[in-house]
Amino acid sequence: MAKKMKTHSGAKKRFKVLKSGKVKRGQVGMRHLMSHKSSKRKRHLGDHLMADSANLLQLKRLLVF
Repeated sequence: MAKKMKTHSGAKKRFKVLKSGKVKRGQVGMRHLMSHKSSKRKRHLGDHLMADSANLLQLKRLLVF
């Protein structure tokens, strides 16, 4: 009997699969050392982006369900 397929616990916290099949991701650079970054830079880093198509196959494997 084969093992159950499980969603990667780190990936499910970082990515979300949309209805269209695209994968939404956050941006890096918002954890610390914020004082020297401009308000505009911090504001734009808070936005979400779509994962690159080159990484979609790996992400689909990690996000089984």
